[in-house]
Amino acid sequence: MSEEDTTTKREKIPRQPMPEQDAKTRARNFEEVPLGYSRETAMREAERCLQCKNPACVGGCPVEVDIPGFIRLIKEGDFTQSIRNLWSRNSLPAVCGRVCPQEIQCEERCILAKKGDPVAIGNLERFAADYEREHGTGALPPIAEPTGKRVAIVGSGPAGLTVASDLIQKGHEVTVFEAFHKPGGVLTYGIPEFRLPKAIVAQEVNFLERLGVKLVCNQVVQRTVMIDELFEEGYDGVFIGVGAGLPTFLGIPGENLVGIYSANEYLTRANLMKAYRYPEYDTPIIRGRNVVTLGAGNVAMDSARTALRLGAESSRIVYRRSRAEVPARNEEVHHAEDEGVEFFFLAAPGRFIGDDKGRVVGMECIRMSLGEPDASGRCRPVPIEGSEFELECDLVIVAVGAGANPLLTKSTPGLELNKLGYVKVDEKTGKTTKKAVWAGGDIVTGSATVILAMGAGRVAANSIHDYLTWGW
Repeated sequence: MSEEDTTTKREKIPRQPMPEQDAKTRARNFEEVPLGYSRETAMREAERCLQCKNPACVGGCPVEVDIPGFIRLIKEGDFTQSIRNLWSRNSLPAVCGRVCPQEIQCEERCILAKKGDPVAIGNLERFAADYEREHGTGALPPIAEPTGKRVAIVGSGPAGLTVASDLIQKGHEVTVFEAFHKPGGVLTYGIPEFRLPKAIVAQEVNFLERLGVKLVCNQVVQRTVMIDELFEEGYDGVFIGVGAGLPTFLGIPGENLVGIYSANEYLTRANLMKAYRYPEYDTPIIRGRNVVTLGAGNVAMDSARTALRLGAESSRIVYRRSRAEVPARNEEVHHAEDEGVEFFFLAAPGRFIGDDKGRVVGMECIRMSLGEPDASGRCRPVPIEGSEFELECDLVIVAVGAGANPLLTKSTPGLELNKLGYVKVDEKTGKTTKKAVWAGGDIVTGSATVILAMGAGRVAANSIHDYLTWGW
């Protein structure tokens, strides 16, 4: 069969769907929604990859995974080598296979997307990682000879874990300092169990510990230990990856009523503090009957879907723009709708209504129309005079973004910040204005995706390695 005939045959293979829990069933449990590929399904999907000589998909990946390479190995049934290929560029494949927006990154650039469905790169990445966890040998990638250099990483989110993985494999001694009692950062406290099981995060972290990364939890840097003290203790470089965890509110009347959470607090209580496992964990959390979530990003979808699983009779999302402007992944919106989340597009809150006990019982909204594009490039929402309406609610989750937490940044001498409080860095290296200190992830860019934070970690790790090898 000619190469042209082989290509045509591959193009005719339909994209293999990922099996999922039934929507009505999963809306009331915290078990993972997508169920994963079987060996046969993964190999069939991998067969669709055309093995392009100049793969555009790789250019769409912030950590430049060898996408055709690991997919070819799956097609051949060599799952062990497939995960090793992935590990060479990505230390968190089980996480990325679940939560990365492949549809606007690697899969968007797949040549098959020009005429139909792209290769399911994310699903295949997840398969390779899951297969290794369930059936693998446990063998680790090679580690370079010790260099004698020590690096401290502040924050164990995706950026910090990527830096740790890269540097430990280059022979440097790495210690990660985490403020919470569990590692993983936003992977642990922010993303719900039904989208990213905590056992998966723990397994990825354990992989790094097996490589030799030291993990110190319950350490709030710039409180229990100062960055300058880390240098005094013998660390040669510091990476800051503390995320952007400062809640953003709307500043409208009634926002201090009981029953109004920031998404950050709500999801932290549900995830890190395990409110979803009541009564095993009796974490205080308001379990609303009529829940409204403000915003339409991935965090809003996570919040609205969590509310259903915690017993809400109705879970609604109020968003001031139209569906076309929704920033959440299409998959997350699809899952939310299937589970019964109701969307109120082109609507914005004006004030919250409370009862005589100071508890929220409703919200006054106003309908919006879309005007000219604003600084973000999206059409600016404009209130429609006289269109006010009320929604009954006993729990409101504000998921309209997060700001830079100033706890570390504003107490670190020599660390320059921008006007929004984020750390200023050299985009090509991740270097900050403080010598031997790098930063990356949400504390630099503001709230973004897991894979973009990992990409920033990769950039910083390369620069740190150069510094440790050759000097500033």
